[in-house]
Amino acid sequence: MSTPQELVACIEKLASLPAAYHRIRELLDDPDSSIHQVADAVAGDPAITARVLRVVNSVLYGFPGKVETVARAVNLMGMQQVHDLVLSTAIIGAFAGIRPARMHMTRYWQDCIFRGLAARAGAKQLGMGDPERMFVEGLLADIGHLVMYQANPEGASAALETALIRQIPLHEAELDHIGCNHAEVGAALASAWHLPNGFATAIGAQLRPAMGGQHVTEAALLHLANRVVATEGQDDPDQAALAGMDPMTAATLEMTVERIGQIRAAVQAEMPAVIALFFPQA
Repeated sequence: MSTPQELVACIEKLASLPAAYHRIRELLDDPDSSIHQVADAVAGDPAITARVLRVVNSVLYGFPGKVETVARAVNLMGMQQVHDLVLSTAIIGAFAGIRPARMHMTRYWQDCIFRGLAARAGAKQLGMGDPERMFVEGLLADIGHLVMYQANPEGASAALETALIRQIPLHEAELDHIGCNHAEVGAALASAWHLPNGFATAIGAQLRPAMGGQHVTEAALLHLANRVVATEGQDDPDQAALAGMDPMTAATLEMTVERIGQIRAAVQAEMPAVIALFFPQA
């Protein structure tokens, strides 16, 4: 049996966030920092600069005209959104070389982006939370599984098999086989990487959003996004998504089958372009 921190320690030896990201975090935490300093920090990393400009000029943001410089991107988006964008691309880059043998990485990242878009669409539709921040949190919500399959592939595979055979929630099987669940592991990684306040709490509470404290709304949106992803491709997926939600969370979000259908439709419309955006080589 392992703790979330023990599993994360295995990953930290293989993956880390770039220096440019940490510099941006320092600037955001400094009340005297300026937009120009953030732009310079981003521009100091050519790979991050290219990704930021590619995303800013995509359908994900829909700004009029072409944004050609990081400084203009920061002016248009603001320092916080640029931070979140850099974080999302940095996370994908940090894990690019990690390919657990028992994990289908293409499908994994597709689901992560689907979840991020679902969290974003939910925030927009319900008028709660920051849609762009929710995209990043949704993208990271399942990162615990990537850690598990890298650090303890036998336990992760056994948990999945047990969940399918016994028809129980995967997180319950993970507790039996590993000693912790993927939400706890994701929260531990967010804490270890010193991500912004709220990321670890929301990710850790996605299975039971009521435990999210001040970040209960973000946790609830992640919970909703998880259900949208889990039921994609099923018969009557929107009804199945609603039926599988935590009842208190569904009531808090005033969720209906129709609303879930609208969220799913928005994600499906954006999905191809966003996949191409984050994984152009695909």
